Amino acid sequence: MCEEYYGPPRFPPQLEYYQIYRGNCIAGELLAAFELLQIPFDPEVIRRALIAVHNFAVPQIKVGQGGKADLPPLEGSTDSERGTILPVPLGIRPILSRYRIEVLFWGLRDLKRINLAQVDRPRVDIECAGRGVQSVLIQNYKKNPNFSILVKWFEVDLPENELLHPPLNIRVVDCRAFGRYILVGSHAVSSLRRFIYSAPDKTSNNWASAAKLMNGYMVLTNGGCQPRSSPSLSSRTLSRPAGDFMVDMDSEHSIRKMDTVVKLDATSDAVVKVDMTEEESDKDKKKKKKKKKGGMEEEEETDERVLDWWSKYFASIETLKESLRAQEVAQAEAEEREDLEIAAEAADIRHDDLILKGFKTKDKSREKRFFKDKKKGQAAEHSERRPVKAKVDELVVYNKELETEYGNFADWLHTFNLYRGKAGDDDEHAQDDDRIVGRFKGSLCMYKLPLSEEITREAGFDPNMGMFQSIPHNDPINVLVRVYVVRATDLHPADINGKADPYIVIKLGKSEVKDKENYISKQLNPVFGKSFDIEATFPMESMLSVSVYDWDLVGTDDLIGETKIDLENRFYSKYRATCGISSKYSVHGYNIWRDPMKPSQILAKLCKDGKIDGPHYGPGGKVKVANRIFQGPTEIVDENGLKKQTEEHLALAVLNHWEEIPRVGWKLVPEHVETRPLLNPDKPGIEQGRIEMWVDMFPMDMPAPGPALDISPRKPKSFELRVVIWNTDDVILEDDAFMTGEKMSDIYVRGWLKGQQEDKQDTDVHYHSLTGEGNFNWRFVFPFDYLMAEEKIVISKKESMFSWDETEYKIPPRLTLQVWDADHFSADDFLGAIELDLNRFPRGAKTAKQCSLDMIRNEHELPTISIFKQKRVKGWWPFVARDENDDMELTGKVEAELHLVTAEEAEKSPVGLGRNEPDPLEKPNRPDTTFLWFLSPLKAIRYLVCNRYKWLIIKMVLALLLLIMLGLFLYSMPGYLVKKLLGA
Repeated sequence: MCEEYYGPPRFPPQLEYYQIYRGNCIAGELLAAFELLQIPFDPEVIRRALIAVHNFAVPQIKVGQGGKADLPPLEGSTDSERGTILPVPLGIRPILSRYRIEVLFWGLRDLKRINLAQVDRPRVDIECAGRGVQSVLIQNYKKNPNFSILVKWFEVDLPENELLHPPLNIRVVDCRAFGRYILVGSHAVSSLRRFIYSAPDKTSNNWASAAKLMNGYMVLTNGGCQPRSSPSLSSRTLSRPAGDFMVDMDSEHSIRKMDTVVKLDATSDAVVKVDMTEEESDKDKKKKKKKKKGGMEEEEETDERVLDWWSKYFASIETLKESLRAQEVAQAEAEEREDLEIAAEAADIRHDDLILKGFKTKDKSREKRFFKDKKKGQAAEHSERRPVKAKVDELVVYNKELETEYGNFADWLHTFNLYRGKAGDDDEHAQDDDRIVGRFKGSLCMYKLPLSEEITREAGFDPNMGMFQSIPHNDPINVLVRVYVVRATDLHPADINGKADPYIVIKLGKSEVKDKENYISKQLNPVFGKSFDIEATFPMESMLSVSVYDWDLVGTDDLIGETKIDLENRFYSKYRATCGISSKYSVHGYNIWRDPMKPSQILAKLCKDGKIDGPHYGPGGKVKVANRIFQGPTEIVDENGLKKQTEEHLALAVLNHWEEIPRVGWKLVPEHVETRPLLNPDKPGIEQGRIEMWVDMFPMDMPAPGPALDISPRKPKSFELRVVIWNTDDVILEDDAFMTGEKMSDIYVRGWLKGQQEDKQDTDVHYHSLTGEGNFNWRFVFPFDYLMAEEKIVISKKESMFSWDETEYKIPPRLTLQVWDADHFSADDFLGAIELDLNRFPRGAKTAKQCSLDMIRNEHELPTISIFKQKRVKGWWPFVARDENDDMELTGKVEAELHLVTAEEAEKSPVGLGRNEPDPLEKPNRPDTTFLWFLSPLKAIRYLVCNRYKWLIIKMVLALLLLIMLGLFLYSMPGYLVKKLLGA
């Protein structure tokens, strides 16, 4: 209570709803007001309080003669059990008004049996505040569960305060013989606020909703629009005679990159042009010619023949990851600012100082984090640099259910769960799922009487439908349902080995499709890539169930999880969730238009159903819908590469921005992939994994759709990597010579592809390398299967000898090369290694002197190459190892040549391992020290002595010759002098 605000009491007290609990469960709500009065009380105090409240504009409170208020008398009707009954005072009693509640009776779904008897002739009763209405009787629920009369209404007196509205009760009964009826289930709508009709505000913008743009979000309000990414906005105004809104759709730059918007007022005739600024255009050009330090970063070439649906999917996944990363960064920055503000408020810092000190603190913290390890910081900075991706059309990947993104598709058709039985006392929603006995589909609309002009005009099209205008008929309709299942992730293990053998089961009404023969062995993240076509009749068959089962060799298969989708709400929704709208119209290729109706036909139908003007196609690539003018390309390229005139791009531009159309605009569902959780009834509330999929629906009375998209998993392509180890240099010397104690190494190189450690290949040994130099001329051959789109090597192998099927693994393509020192009587010594990512690895140095440790440390700054594009590369790469301080040190250099060929090319021109046939390599020209000393000791001694003491021996021989000559000179000089003197 010490934290509660202390102030004067409210007088008169206000009515409020108070929750009533039974255990931990909410059992109801009590509408009440409580007042504490002092007895006896001073009439003068009451008089002053009433006058004070009256001055604050509290009506219907009067002060009578003698200072007495018009409060209910204490003497009233009494009850022996309840005591005195007093009427509610006028100041507390809510003011009632006349309301009309319109009820849309659509149908009933999934009604369960009652006492083992099926529901055959149900009826829905609606009641609110003692008044209500009944639906017509469904004569045969099994044949057609929809109602024949859709709209009914009733009038009731309700409080003007929306918070005091009583609940609306929905009861479903089954009418039996002899006038009997049995309760099937009921539902209580606690709040009618979401069903109250509100007329559109004429003073507001025609754009009532936010227009989501790719480069930031544009929020359109009465005061114009403000992008979140920029504090200010430049604007350009065009003078045109009509009150239109113009959108420029450029063929190269999407409308989502628009940056120029002008305030649009509903009463003005301004025309607003939206296009890309010159700065953004320049930025896009610079991105294509972006340079790195030491190399050029070029845009990847786009080949339409290579691209497929998976190309679009993976490009969209990257976009989703980038958006999620941006959200995490923005959230972290917001939390950091919030912490700074809280700390500043606690220290009682002024607002100006808060801004200054907050930014300084933030900058210092960033500076410390960045310069804590300069080398790691630079590596992290450059690791974010990625090559410019190829320009691939994308779709929208939702990391949640489509219903969550679009409000359960309850734009006009709502679903009310019907409950029967007593709720549990433990938790509020613990047993609600067990009590569900069916679903009522319909809607409500409540408005105040008398009718306003807006409501009269809105309901003037068809008085029998009231406010539910332009809704479709609820007659049974045949629909082709096409289910695409992309993949599942994070499945719950179902086998004792911690894996699962999943396969797909599709259920829709009486139709069931089992893909048991195509189960995926031992995978918790299987890629299905399947499409299933099922014909169904709405509304009898409208609940789609997608299940993932675990295949078992013996016994029954286990359910891993399932997800259920109400197709009927999607089919009739104004969001048009039948088939996603692509961002680009194409008549061929991987992005082919898959809806049987072209964009122009869809646009014409929407305009007709919404009773709006348009579309009107004009010259210059313009189309007018209502008071909007869209502009875009008018040419399309066919299969032969010829350009043709078309209106489909213009129509598609309008469809992608249909939510901006006044009165009838809704955001249409784009081409997408949704992610749905898998649940198991035996484990309620626990997610058993997630499944990525989407559903297309096509009415059978419309033109037949084309063939299903091919989303089958990509088949890996077979390659052969040929690695030739030519030489090594500067390899560290680990051993001591037996005779001389000199440092040397017996060098050999080992190599393998990641995931294929059992296929390790070694060169022969270069014995007695005294300088770290080694000569090999040795060839490794690594065959592998590779997925170009995922940049992964695919390996299929059995986990053990008892495994029934092979397990598929996807790993990155990495080549590992190691240098070892061979020992005769002990384990070989590891000297160093290098791991090359075959998709992006630094280009090798031309000479051994140019090869250094910087090729590893500054890998992200150096130009990289891909063996899948370069096909053949040769150079020097360093061997590295970790020292005692966990720092990298250079332990050698290797000269290698990498050559990638396809399986077909390898079959035409085979090569042998090592130096074997076919296409053998020459034997290396190794020095004489490489032989074994115990086989030829004199030769070893001669080489060791001559090699090590060669100059010393030469010097000693020269010195000895000089000494001999000097000795001979000294020995013969006296005799020669005597002979010379005597003249002999």
